[in-house]
Amino acid sequence: MKVVMVATECTPFFKTGGLADVIGSLPHALSALAHELIVFLPKSTSIPTPILLQLEWVETFSVSVTWRNQHCAILSYKEKNVTYFFIENDYYFDRKPFYGQEDDGERFTFFTHAVLESMEKLALHPDVLHCHDWQTGLLPAYIKAGAYSYKVKTVFTIHNLRYQGVFPHSIFNELLHLDKQHQIGLDHNGAINFMKAAIVHADWITTVSPTYATEIQSSAFGEGLDSLLRERNHSLTGIINGIDEGYFNPSTDFHIPVTYHHQPERKRENKKALQDKLGLTISEHTPLISLISRLVEEKGVSLVTNTFDDLLQAEDVQFVCLGSGDPVIEEQFEQLAQRYPDRVAFYRGFNEELASFIYAASDFLVMPSKFEPCGLSQLIALRYETVPIVRETGGLKDTILSFNEFTGEGNGLSFTNYKEEDFLYTVRRGLWLYREEALWKQLQHNIYTSKFDWSQSAKAYEDVYKHVVNEGAWDETDE
Repeated sequence: MKVVMVATECTPFFKTGGLADVIGSLPHALSALAHELIVFLPKSTSIPTPILLQLEWVETFSVSVTWRNQHCAILSYKEKNVTYFFIENDYYFDRKPFYGQEDDGERFTFFTHAVLESMEKLALHPDVLHCHDWQTGLLPAYIKAGAYSYKVKTVFTIHNLRYQGVFPHSIFNELLHLDKQHQIGLDHNGAINFMKAAIVHADWITTVSPTYATEIQSSAFGEGLDSLLRERNHSLTGIINGIDEGYFNPSTDFHIPVTYHHQPERKRENKKALQDKLGLTISEHTPLISLISRLVEEKGVSLVTNTFDDLLQAEDVQFVCLGSGDPVIEEQFEQLAQRYPDRVAFYRGFNEELASFIYAASDFLVMPSKFEPCGLSQLIALRYETVPIVRETGGLKDTILSFNEFTGEGNGLSFTNYKEEDFLYTVRRGLWLYREEALWKQLQHNIYTSKFDWSQSAKAYEDVYKHVVNEGAWDETDE
């Protein structure tokens, strides 16, 4: 089967979040199942220079965005069995930050038109066009409207429903190459909604965990689109993300001082090295808790800032935070580090090398998210043999089973209600387990046998592709 994926970021080319990790891994996992994979991406100036030097020019042409004709070049790059085509236009894509620009509606409408024209010029003729997040949400609408000459089935993946691509109603006439009859499938609350366009028009919808697929059909998590998603529930599938276990591998990771594999004593050497690096008291037996996250309210970080003073006063424990986001939250973590300089360290920003070091050194990773479509940090923590402490929402609920000391089952710790007392109780329970040698060894063993690579997830996507290609798809729309 020939599959064309369209997204706006992908490791190792350009990354702002978990979407890049998915697009960096999933195509390779699908190509291992003997499918032909092609990925379209905007050409960001953040692409590393060694890769830039290897890009090959394919074709140059103009793309019309209503009355504007914009330059477009296609550049190609091949890695293993996956072909990447980069859409080059410096006016639209030479931006920092890449998202959140005033003309995002125009930028990603251009990207939509450029991808469609590139597919025509290259005569790709895929079986499936797989689009990711709102920036590609117009593509299923254009396919349904007949803007592409070859019949192709569309799959759309929602990575985070909160971000929908909402723009003034005027862009329909100004930018989009669609007849008025198609407008109703894009209209939402008096605006044009790119996410809605995909949900209405895609042949199949996926999202990044089974629990999140259920949650987004409720008013609490549906972000105003829950009724539409309930209508489409017969063509909505939750598929848990995986991680690249070759990349996230403590036995080969050159970012960490001491590599290890099921060797707690070697893992503790990383703890001591991190304590030394960050100026914390060096003690291999003091439990180390970490938080590696965007510091925004949806990640549940207020549960940490509101409870860890009590925890640090009552327990022999250390805490390391790596992240950035809301300046108020950043300041709260900075103050916590100032109050406990030998037991708390805060690094504002993100550093990939330090992140790997923290995963390898930590005993626990906390993820008390208000909502979490899938989450990758808990999977990376498991890979680095670190105990995740999570709230039971979205993919966190699907991947972490709370440890039961009576049955010996479970690969982490979890709590249900978004309450400070519940979170703090769960953290303290983890510290108790840490001191109970037999139970801690059982929990570690369960973590060792947890597996969340892309093999099962790729097979699930393959099943979706086969279904839409062989058995047809949803033909109704609200148009």
